[in-house]
Parts: sequence; C-alpha cells; structure tokens
Amino acid sequence: MNKSKINVGLIGWGTVGTGVSRVLINNFDLIRQRTGIILELQKIADRNVPTMRKGVNIESSRLTKYPDEVINDPNIDIVVELIGGVDDAKDYILKAITNGKHIVTANKTLLAKHGQEIFSAAYKNNISVCFEGSVAGGIPIIKALREGFAANQIQAIYGIINGTTNYILTQMSDNVTDYQQALAEAQEKGYAEKDPTADVEGDDAAQKITLLTSLAYGIDMPLENVYTEGISRITQKDIQYAKELGYVIKLLAISKFSEGKIEVRVHPTMLPERSMLANVSGVFNAIYVVGDPVGGTMFYGQGAGQQATSSAVVADIIDISKGILNNSPIPVPSCWHPDNTVSIPLRAINECQTRYYLRLIVVDKPGVLAQIAGILGQHQISIASVIQKEQHGLNTVYLVMLIHEAIEAKMQEAIRHIDELEVVKDKSMLIRVENDL
Repeated sequence: MNKSKINVGLIGWGTVGTGVSRVLINNFDLIRQRTGIILELQKIADRNVPTMRKGVNIESSRLTKYPDEVINDPNIDIVVELIGGVDDAKDYILKAITNGKHIVTANKTLLAKHGQEIFSAAYKNNISVCFEGSVAGGIPIIKALREGFAANQIQAIYGIINGTTNYILTQMSDNVTDYQQALAEAQEKGYAEKDPTADVEGDDAAQKITLLTSLAYGIDMPLENVYTEGISRITQKDIQYAKELGYVIKLLAISKFSEGKIEVRVHPTMLPERSMLANVSGVFNAIYVVGDPVGGTMFYGQGAGQQATSSAVVADIIDISKGILNNSPIPVPSCWHPDNTVSIPLRAINECQTRYYLRLIVVDKPGVLAQIAGILGQHQISIASVIQKEQHGLNTVYLVMLIHEAIEAKMQEAIRHIDELEVVKDKSMLIRVENDL
C-alpha cells in the first residue's frame, strides 16, 4: 500500500458534492504535486440513484445509493458529509467516527446544534473533524480562528455571512427596488430558496455566528441564545433615509467580548457608508475580526456556491490527510474539548448598548415630537438628530430619528409606549447602528 495514499468517501452528490468530486478528480495531479498526497475518491453515495455528473470522470462501480457502503468500507479513510439537514447527517457522521473514519462536513446547522456531541465522539475515537465549508464558503475563517488567531483574545466579530440577504439589500439600495421584488429576483437567480425563511429571517447567519463565537472564545455557544432578527420589515424608505444619513443597511452577525461577557446577535444594522463592510455587495460575504494583539482584520470572498465551498471542503480533506500520514489527528477545538472549554457569561440582548435609527409614521400636527421626545427622555434616551420627512398620507408624515447609545431594554420599553400614542399611526421601525466599523 502506498503510504501517501488517502481514500475518500463522499456522502451527498448535490451541488457541492459534485464540485468536490470534480476538484478531487480533475486536480488529482496538482494536489499530489503540491502536497505529496495521493487523494483517491473511492466511493460516492447519494440517496437518489447516482447518475454521472458533467465534468466528473468516475467509474459507475464507485457510485451507490447506500451511505453505509461508504461508512463501512474498511478502505476509506475520510468520510465527507454533504447531505445537509440534521438527523441523518448526525447518524452518518457518528457511525463513521465509530468506524474510525475522519470527517469533513459543511453542515453548519448540525454543528451549531450538536457540535458538542460530534466532537465528543471524535475526541474519544482520536478522529479529526473539519468544517471550513460550513461558514462563508471559500473564506478560510474557520482555519484563521482555530490557528491563525490562536494567540489572540478576540474582541469582536462582525460578519456579512448570508449572501441571499446581502444580495436583496444590495438590490434595494442600488436599484431602488422594494423588498418583495428584490427577493423574487434572488429566487429567480437561484440565490434564494423557494422558502427563503432561514435566510431572510436571520437563522442561517445565526447558525454561522454560533460556530464562529464558539471557536473565538472557546465556549460551547448555545444557538438558542443568539438574538435573531431578519430583514423582511426593511422598506425602501429605510434604505433611502439611511443613505441620506450616510449609512448602509446590512444584515450583520455580531459577536463581542467586553467587561467579561459575550454578546451574540444577528439583525439589520446601519453601517457608515465609508466602512469596508458597508461596501460588500451582492452575494459576497465578509468577516471583520478584531483581536488583541492583531487588531482589525478583514476576510472577503464568495460565501457560498459550488466552487467556493468545494475549495474549502477539499482543503479540509488535505489537512486531515496530512494528519493521517503523520499519525497526528487535528485537535478537537477548545470549545468542544472536554478538558479545555471555558465558561463565559452571555450578555442578553436587553443588556446590550448601541445606537439606533427610529422611523415613525405620525400625525402631522404641533406637539407630536414633544410627546415622543418626552417618552424617550423618561427612559434616559437621548436624541442625536431628528428629521421630518415627506408626507405618508393625507395628514401623516414620516419622522426619522437617530438615537444616541442606549440600553436595549430601555429602548424597547420606550418604543412600546411610543407605539401606543394616538398620534403614531403604524408600528415603529427600529434599526441598530454600529458606528465603529
């Protein structure tokens, strides 16, 4: 047996799986030349009867519809799980680990919910598990947090890590389209699913920032503790008013460490138009990491898709292969290591402090602003600026405010009272503002 040969089995032959198989086969010589490793794609399993894929030259005898034929094959060293979902994927991975197979996955949902269980099994069986493709496609942010920033105290992570919502908000900003039209265009181009809920309501980004937070701070971050808010209430008016104020609206995933606590949240955020993150357009992703001593660092690139994600998956296969050949498995991340995890308190969303944009539809008559300002003042909230905009209806106008930094709980309580006023004619729109980017 060639000591530099590693056999790979693939479970899931969809878009990303096809890309991975294409890279392993077409770049076989390049990988061997650069790494000295012979990566052999031994078997592909897909629950549908696999048929040949364009650009993938592989013998039909290596195709099966039974994942167990990959998991139980004694010749396979690395199992790559790309079926998505949770239950079946978890079962396949745990069986493969028990069988001594190293694992590569791009399954953010599985790891965000069951990372502790997966890595506990990996630790007990001395197995490598890599997951670069689970966050931000081809951007090597997982490797950066696991290795490149190992000596840094991470202070903050700000991420545009969902390409669907970034495309929608870019279209709304650049082409003055409304939310529904921009969403329909995203679906037509294949950037958004038929049911876009996971993307537009922030769930996808929440799963990703859960993984990044776990890696950054060495904690097992509970997904259910991530405050999550989507973009479906953002209107063209908000986009335009933000522009007039010098801001851009993005769906931002935020993880911060300060005063001994970690806060993790996903929500629409107004960013200064000069900031690097504000200028990330279309389906691209970007992650801004602040560490001590490194300072601010920016990662930018394709956040999803066949080519970007398959690049990340194959990079993981190569990393694990090096570990196999050197008899040195890749260590379990500290956040899921039974001996290394730490406990850091989480800051609830109500305790967070930030600035705010507030848009109201109010009756156009004297004294309205005084009523609203009075309620804000009662809750120790200070107005930075206020603009009365164009008419909304016959006797109503838009009122736009920028609010100085305030505690979330006080802001929410003030909004509840403001929305109860007779002069306020629709539910207020509140967007958090991050000025330091």
